Amino acid sequence: MKFSLKALLCAIVKMAAAAIFCGGLFLFVILYASLTGWPPYLQYALQCAAGILLIAAVLAAGGFLSARAGRWLRNGVLAALALCLCYCGWGAYQASIPTLDDRSLLLEQYEPFGKDSLAVRLEEPSTLQLESPLPCLDGATALYPVYAAFVQAVYPEAEYALYTPSASGYGRVACTGTVDAYQRLIEGRTDLIFAAGPSQAQLDDAAAAGRELHLTPIGREAFVFFVNSRNPVTGLTVEQIRGIYSGQITNWKEVGGKNESIRPFQRMENSGSQTALRRLMADTPLMEPEQEDRVADMGGIIRQVARYRNYRNALGFSFRFYAAEMAADDSIRLLALNGVEPAPETIRDGSYPLTSEFYAVTAGAVGKPAPQEYQRNLSAFLDWILSPQGQELIEKTGYTAIEQP
Repeated sequence: MKFSLKALLCAIVKMAAAAIFCGGLFLFVILYASLTGWPPYLQYALQCAAGILLIAAVLAAGGFLSARAGRWLRNGVLAALALCLCYCGWGAYQASIPTLDDRSLLLEQYEPFGKDSLAVRLEEPSTLQLESPLPCLDGATALYPVYAAFVQAVYPEAEYALYTPSASGYGRVACTGTVDAYQRLIEGRTDLIFAAGPSQAQLDDAAAAGRELHLTPIGREAFVFFVNSRNPVTGLTVEQIRGIYSGQITNWKEVGGKNESIRPFQRMENSGSQTALRRLMADTPLMEPEQEDRVADMGGIIRQVARYRNYRNALGFSFRFYAAEMAADDSIRLLALNGVEPAPETIRDGSYPLTSEFYAVTAGAVGKPAPQEYQRNLSAFLDWILSPQGQELIEKTGYTAIEQP
């Protein structure tokens, strides 16, 4: 056989084109599988299959395979492409199933002094008007509407940037969520947070940092569970909840529903609602939460707790105001517990079984003592929150005011 430079170059071009096409196709399939949560063993199998087909495609393009092998290769590539398209369709369907919220959009609606802000207002001037230096605030997502209303009532009118929780200066009003808010308070990067009670891990972190958390109860709220509105189950008992989240109850038919497996979602550790779930479980072991995969970098993927997605067989939990007001959605339904619906009146009279206080939390001074005027402002602010005006804003927002002694 005579050597032909033209034939060699042609084979190289074909091999390169095959490598680029098949390599790009299978890289897309592999990344898509990791993003949409394929089990790890299926992802590894896919990677092996992709590697084999890629090598075969290069060999076929270079003329190193028989015609019959080439046909098998083409069929394999077409089958992989069909699988990719089917799974893309499945991913699009999953994406169409709503999650509970879009956090940033929800928070922006309540920004103090914002145009058309949903933060409630007093009908008369506040009895307290703070001036600089102002306490730096942070807190849970579900409580942002409450302390945004406080700020709107007693802080000077200004723009309080929600997404810039700077460590320096007074008067910052951020909402980083329960986990980060407690961390920032313990580290001395904020002065006052609004949240549910701390988890044991957060108490341990505070003790390790030489901080003592001071909790001032300012209102009451219900811990609620919810399902897809098409789920026929309208209520559960506390013991059934424990059974589901311990893995002892796995099918909705066991609690009066259809013959479908239960998908019980959880939240990230140390969040307010996950801490509430752990308290509810008491000594009953909590099952591992549903996980999802996310690409971390070119080196691999990370696993994290899956956000609630409103599948027909899903079960989720939150606090009542967040689920029923901030992230209100007709496609989910709050469940009665022990036959009692979660409502302001059942929270107030204590008939709903899962009610708890939420708090204004401080942790004392760190390093250089704060100015005396600042300490007076913080003390006056806490006193005002417990005053009739502060409690009125809690009620008008949609929570239940604390009972005064």
